[in-house]
Amino acid sequence: MREVKVTPIKNGTVIDHITPGMALHVLRIIGISETGVRSTVSVLMHVPSHKVKFKDIVKVEDRELDKSQVDKIALIAPDATINIIRNYNVVEKYHVEPPQEVVGLVRCENPGCISNAPREPVKSRFSVVSKSPLRLKCHYCERETTEIAKNLL
Repeated sequence: MREVKVTPIKNGTVIDHITPGMALHVLRIIGISETGVRSTVSVLMHVPSHKVKFKDIVKVEDRELDKSQVDKIALIAPDATINIIRNYNVVEKYHVEPPQEVVGLVRCENPGCISNAPREPVKSRFSVVSKSPLRLKCHYCERETTEIAKNLL
């Protein structure tokens, strides 16, 4: 079997242990679109892993993530790790952690919820009911949201 090598990045972020199938959602979260790429981006999907059976990996050159982006990644890939790379070395590594309260990151699945009303200046607000599998409960209408990736804002 031939191996494909991915070149290391000089500076940037490597998001490892992404839940298989979620790499394209991660690209959307960090704002990388088909036309907006200016730095090297490597996407590996369904890669065999010793720790878990399969995983996705995203490597982005010259970019570090903000807290909102990390919180969104934690909602769709709760086992992901973030590696900050500077001068080809890992200078920081941490596991993502879903926040206890999710504000303004996810849309409520209830179309009648006040947080979906265009005239109301209300941000969506959820409490985490379960971390595995991740389930969110709306603060306003109490409906549970389970399709997190589909409802990310």
